[in-house]
Amino acid sequence: MDAGKERSIEAEGLRLIRAFLSLPPDKRAEVIAFVEELVRAQDRPEEGSEASPR
Repeated sequence: MDAGKERSIEAEGLRLIRAFLSLPPDKRAEVIAFVEELVRAQDRPEEGSEASPR
């Protein structure tokens, strides 16, 4: 990855963090709950497929 694209990704990350921190506490809690649900959904095996051993 080139330096310009890396800086762009870092800048986008900082914008997301700034936007998150500007939210009121109740909205931050909603965002955190949403992301936690996404992570849980990603950890679940697809329907009809077997879970792989870890």
